[in-house]
Amino acid sequence: MQPTPSALAQPLDAQQFRAALGMFATGVTIVTARAPDGGLVGLTANSFNSVSLSPPLVLWSLARRAGSMPVFSRGSHYAINILAAEQQELARRFATRDIDRFAGLAWREGAGGAPVLDGCAAVFECANRSQYEEGDHVIFVGEVESCSRREGALPLIFHGGRYYTELPL
Repeated sequence: MQPTPSALAQPLDAQQFRAALGMFATGVTIVTARAPDGGLVGLTANSFNSVSLSPPLVLWSLARRAGSMPVFSRGSHYAINILAAEQQELARRFATRDIDRFAGLAWREGAGGAPVLDGCAAVFECANRSQYEEGDHVIFVGEVESCSRREGALPLIFHGGRYYTELPL
């Protein structure tokens, strides 16, 4: 049985909610795909998580209003590129609007044409298995067809609205 929300409950303050979420340190990813016209799309995301080992499943989420939503929702594949500590500028580039995010960038073609970025700590090449609309986002579940990691790579971390190459003690 689902609990019912109290009619007397105060609405949650959106800024306070966002600030509290920011206290959860996450890794930083760039999710990439190829559009039907051959164009490349990619964005910085920290909404990444493992789902299952068998079958190998991962998830990430994207705002419904994102300009790249049609490519990701209709495409067959995407790559989740886990950024290494030295890739902070790359994270910023893929979070910037109205630029060619792939200009001068080294990458190779992965599963289904999804760009796999050079130098990442790890990469998951995924088939677009399922999608769930929840609130103002869509949750994408990908079935991992291939993955790789770079030995000795340190992660790029996002916490409290800032990037870190290690968390302060």
